[in-house]
Amino acid sequence: MLLMYIERRRAYAEDFNIQEDRRYYSADFKAQVALAAIKDDKPLRELAVEFAIHPNQIALWKQHLLNNITLVFDKSGNNEENVTKINKTSHAKIGQLMAENDFLTKILGR
Repeated sequence: MLLMYIERRRAYAEDFNIQEDRRYYSADFKAQVALAAIKDDKPLRELAVEFAIHPNQIALWKQHLLNNITLVFDKSGNNEENVTKINKTSHAKIGQLMAENDFLTKILGR
């Protein structure tokens, strides 16, 4: 029994090699992992082996999802309106900079 535990522990440790380069995960992958953790079908260690990430990372993403779940249904901070406002200000700034660029180009004769 102890030998089986040690072999399983070695295989588990090899999955999380510290010498590897830093990994960056997409938001879709993080959501998939966090939702799997919320379902509680499998323990974190099994999910860690399945997704090849550390169990602490799964717990962190799960907690982050649970803490921010209300933002999905929040009507006061409508994201589409915020994006529209940002786009309008960005387009205004771009137009201003283009006008300044054209003006300076004419003055400098380029």
